[in-house]
Amino acid sequence: QVQLVESGGGLVQAGGSLRLSCAASGSIFSLNAMDWYRQAPGKQRDLVAGITSGGSTNYADCVKGRFTISRDNAKVYLQMNSLKPEDTAVYYCHAKIVVFGKPGLYDYWGQGTQVTVSS
Repeated sequence: QVQLVESGGGLVQAGGSLRLSCAASGSIFSLNAMDWYRQAPGKQRDLVAGITSGGSTNYADCVKGRFTISRDNAKVYLQMNSLKPEDTAVYYCHAKIVVFGKPGLYDYWGQGTQVTVSS
């Protein structure tokens, strides 16, 4: 069994910062790409930032220059600076994982953490 557990969400004023964390645990043979997605009410879930096992990163245009994704072993972080009200959403951690005893690469999701940015 594999779990992704997020933390670090909360309420912040516009212009402020938050740091999200996600820890992967369980029967993990190989932890490949890790990403952060977000979903605002009534909208689809969109990719915010991703990082490969080799450290290559990619960002949605709307967060470039403000957000930074990083990883450390089985943890992935999202440093969010200069937050705007439109960044308000539930943020989800996602990872592509190879599990012990189960051939193939599978998608796993965290439970989500709420980020609210007030104007």
